[in-house]
Amino acid sequence: MKISILGAGAYGLALASIFNKNGHEVTIWSHSKIETKQIKTTRKSDKLKDYEIPKKIKITSNIGTAIKKSTLVVIAVPAHAVNDVSIKLSKHITSAMHILIATKGIEQDTCAFLTEVVERNINTNKIAVISGPSFAVDIIKEVPIGLSLGVTNIRTKNIIKNLMENEKVKLRVTTDILGVEVCGAIKNVMAIASGMLEGMKVTDSTKALFLTEALNDIKELIEALGGSKKTILSFAGFGDILMTCTSTNSRNFTYGKLIGEDKKEEAQKYANRTTVEGLYTLKSIKELIKREHVKMEVIDLISDIIVNKKEKEEILKFLIFKK
Repeated sequence: MKISILGAGAYGLALASIFNKNGHEVTIWSHSKIETKQIKTTRKSDKLKDYEIPKKIKITSNIGTAIKKSTLVVIAVPAHAVNDVSIKLSKHITSAMHILIATKGIEQDTCAFLTEVVERNINTNKIAVISGPSFAVDIIKEVPIGLSLGVTNIRTKNIIKNLMENEKVKLRVTTDILGVEVCGAIKNVMAIASGMLEGMKVTDSTKALFLTEALNDIKELIEALGGSKKTILSFAGFGDILMTCTSTNSRNFTYGKLIGEDKKEEAQKYANRTTVEGLYTLKSIKELIKREHVKMEVIDLISDIIVNKKEKEEILKFLIFKK
């Protein structure tokens, strides 16, 4: 079967490696002709430096060519680009194709989750989302990983499981697409706060206090939005939050760590040269909880520290006095 990956970032390349290993035809689409030429020439990408892209994996900057005759189209572009890319995709996709969203986040202007963004532009019910503890650098090493697959279409579920699963990749299926998306989006924001604590050199006990409070807050948010609070215990929930909030391989954690170390200029430079999805999501999740009348003070505090230059030490006071 043919799989198309829209997005030549680290995670898109890593997902392509899974499909390629499983013996499927893979084509990656990049919006950049320069990037496309570089990958074709060198079989390398600056976004995943340790990975030599197999020659069997094709690369193109023409989205129509990329998805032609594909069974599965994987969206792996940054959250802010999902709307534009799904509009482009709508001009070429057929009713036989299935869509897998690997991007995490919430659209800023509308507070829409990414399944809603795609469905707004493409009339289909063959959509799934995937999320879980899986850094791109680990995927290409072919280590065991587990991912949550949020899907309600049985045919789409069976196709994705058949295409992705192998002796190193486990998928756990849930129909709680909303819960998977909430976890995938908000964990990046929580990782910024967790990184701040790391930069402030707090103890492991304090870090654990934060992670426990974060898990409880996310669980309550999922339920308030109509999802299942059980999803917090999934790969997309606890698994991804634990990984993203504790590892320097996380760009969001790394950004927060720089803030915690009072290296604000360095943090800004880091955000300018890489994708820190939590910064994009922070604004939209703050607006979403306000609109839905959900109490989630930690989001307001993170926003105040990042945007309004509130003292980072306020997070320690918050953790103790939070009800």
